[in-house]
Amino acid sequence: MIVPSIDLMGGNAVQLVGGERMEIDAGDPRPIMERFRVAGEVAVIDLDAALGTGSNAGVIEDLCRMGPCRVGGGIRDLDTAIRWLDAGASKIILGTAATPGLLSELPRERTIAALDSRDGEVVDHGWTRRTGETIFARLESLRASVGGFLVTTVEREGRLGGADIGMARRLAQAAGGSRVTLAGGVASAAEIAELDRIGCDAQVGMALYTGRMDLGDAIAAPGGSDREDGLLPTVVVDERGVALGMAYSDRGSIREAVARGRGVYRSRQRGLWVKGETSGDVQELLRVDWDCDRDCLRFTVRQRGRGNCHLGTRTCWGAAGGLGALDRRIERQSAGTDSRSYTKRLMTERGLLDAKILEEARELIGAETDPSVIHEAADVLYFTIAKLRQRGLTLEDAERELDRRSLKVTRRPGNAKPAPEENA
Repeated sequence: MIVPSIDLMGGNAVQLVGGERMEIDAGDPRPIMERFRVAGEVAVIDLDAALGTGSNAGVIEDLCRMGPCRVGGGIRDLDTAIRWLDAGASKIILGTAATPGLLSELPRERTIAALDSRDGEVVDHGWTRRTGETIFARLESLRASVGGFLVTTVEREGRLGGADIGMARRLAQAAGGSRVTLAGGVASAAEIAELDRIGCDAQVGMALYTGRMDLGDAIAAPGGSDREDGLLPTVVVDERGVALGMAYSDRGSIREAVARGRGVYRSRQRGLWVKGETSGDVQELLRVDWDCDRDCLRFTVRQRGRGNCHLGTRTCWGAAGGLGALDRRIERQSAGTDSRSYTKRLMTERGLLDAKILEEARELIGAETDPSVIHEAADVLYFTIAKLRQRGLTLEDAERELDRRSLKVTRRPGNAKPAPEENA
């Protein structure tokens, strides 16, 4: 699989050749993250912190809020490692600090050891100092302690000369159950497919920034179909993971979907099919994932209009329910003009919504039977979502915050705060 890379210097996304010569200054990394996150995890590397010349912490915090990030660069102690895990990094990348002692204090599945090499020898201090240790010796000493390895072949980094597939194969075998990500020289979607077949991911920067590699082609590369027509079943889900329907894709439609940021599929009758092009029921493409066998896709989309089904329903199995349906209903009613709508009144009558949240929370606290707890909890959920919509926010925003909090390593006691009257 591809792991797009954002290397940071002075707050900007950059690409260096051999870790030394500036080749590309791509400016603000946030629009780049918007484009890259469709592929899943993005590697975000603080080169200033790695070199000890500065920090891009504020920028990285923004990127972590935008999508799943593997954060690396300058993580040399337990406090810094935990800080980034608490900040929502999906994984952290440690270089010389990746010792069994430090790693034992961290969740293994969220740690990656960076092994930077020149001609098979491990280098450190921003790729400037040779250590005398081979890449395979370092890997063997750490494989029981980490969830994965990032191996950068420095002599190939930024030069677009192709990946060292032979070394990747040996690394994947030596790593055992730890996943290897290879960086340095990866220049084609075909290489990504080959690396995936041998059990490695590909961290790619220069080829994407220069346009040498198309992101859609890179995402499509690992997949294959056993159908006679070569089409790939594609499960379409919304941002909450609810299935909307099923379609078919091929490499061309995946390329178009990623390029347009839209739900684009391969119809068995109509050819390339852009969802909503005629109906207006468009889909914003958020993420593309392969299943474990690389023969089925999942498109995560933000559905607009009536829904995914040609019959005008949210899903191809009919109307959707639950909190997602409530969120959308509150959105519609908030934007409507019906003066009889209680939701509309909540949005416009000053103080009403806040008073109802307090009222319903108290009633939930006082509920003593199962039916009354269910009833009052439903009220609290309705008014909570209404509060989000009043601020121009969505249920998805709150769910994303909960997901981010679930990544925290540091746990607070969570004691209740004193009631306002107790502070008087």
